[in-house]
Amino acid sequence: MNWKVRIVLFTILLTSIFPYSGSSQRLIPVLEGWAGNTVNAVVFRKNSIVTHQKIQYIAFYDQDGKVVLGKRKLNSKKWELNTTQYNGNVKDAHNSISIMVDGDGYLHVSWDHHVQPLNYVKSLSPNSLFLTDKMPMTSLLETNVTYPEFYMLPNGDLLFMYRDGHSGQGNLVINRYDLRTKHWSQLHGNLIDGEHSRNAYWQAYVDHLGVIHLSWVWRSSGDVATNHDMAYARSVDGGITWQKTSGELYELPIRAANAEYAWRIPQKSELINSTSMAADEDGNPYIANYWRDIDSSVPQYRVIRFSGKGWQSYNLNFRSLGFSLRGGGTKSIPISRPQILVKGKAEKTQVYLLFRDAQRGSKVSMASSTDLLNNVWKIRDLSSMNVGNWEPSFDTELWKTTKKLHVFVQNVAQIDGEGIAKVKPEMVYVMEAIK
Repeated sequence: MNWKVRIVLFTILLTSIFPYSGSSQRLIPVLEGWAGNTVNAVVFRKNSIVTHQKIQYIAFYDQDGKVVLGKRKLNSKKWELNTTQYNGNVKDAHNSISIMVDGDGYLHVSWDHHVQPLNYVKSLSPNSLFLTDKMPMTSLLETNVTYPEFYMLPNGDLLFMYRDGHSGQGNLVINRYDLRTKHWSQLHGNLIDGEHSRNAYWQAYVDHLGVIHLSWVWRSSGDVATNHDMAYARSVDGGITWQKTSGELYELPIRAANAEYAWRIPQKSELINSTSMAADEDGNPYIANYWRDIDSSVPQYRVIRFSGKGWQSYNLNFRSLGFSLRGGGTKSIPISRPQILVKGKAEKTQVYLLFRDAQRGSKVSMASSTDLLNNVWKIRDLSSMNVGNWEPSFDTELWKTTKKLHVFVQNVAQIDGEGIAKVKPEMVYVMEAIK
């Protein structure tokens, strides 16, 4: 059986095992990739897939740890792939690949970081999958990089965020790429100061007006059990100045003492870090996370929302399987960190939460609400297939422009504390959820 026939049969098989309740879907196979841990499928990948001018790009590690790039025209099943000259330490699940396309069509790539020197390249030309040699961005604070994330601004400029330092002792760095000059500059070398006692695990979102929303939990040591509280800041001038929801300007750097707290959450609450956030069409931020109440042993998914007048927290409260978070390294957790998507405004706001839960068979699942004020949710599975320890990431730019949901999906394993599972490579594919 030749490879073309195999791809056709594989696509038919995937289509049969991924019913999408109340809608249709397509699964687009790409190539088999490394699956011995979650490095290809962690929630903080910004981005794993991204669309620019009807061309969708994807990045992942293959079985040998090589960085693979791909692109396709939207609505096509045919991928053009390039196994690049670069590789990463896939044995550490922190070392994910992040990509973004700037307003001129150049692909920017950063990969393989866990308190390591910056790895950054861009494409040789617009729409190309071939990459430059490694280069610095600003040559400032580029020796201890973790959690690289790209974000696009409405004018085509890019932001690049990363942690400088270690777990429990780190600061947030923000760089900006100027489309006109083709150069990076450092906006902040220490936007959120851990004061050598803690670090911020953030999530960010750029809304349709260009407002940058930033929220974070504090961690007081390398132990995930010391995660606590949810804080918030926003910038209305491209990341230069930062303010609270009241409009009060922050004195920078932001510290634990002067931060605005969206919700107070004590340590040892099974609060997870590095999740996701979004905003509605009125610019009100929404934050997704999970934690447990003091009188419960079961962590529940939560949505924290600013209504325009104050902060509110919603407990989805559909879970019954308890677990406890302790220690360092990448954890093997029975649920994924969630991704949140929001569209509409006021009473027409729709909220979606993408997740994976062992008590639902570790499938690709979604919680949706069209009545968040009354905390009414519908829970459904988008797949019938077990995806292991997968966490969701999706095409953020396609969602912003078209409200179409394309999700990076791969069946991956994760042994607790940065262990490596002895598994074969698994197919990487894009799941198109089409209403």
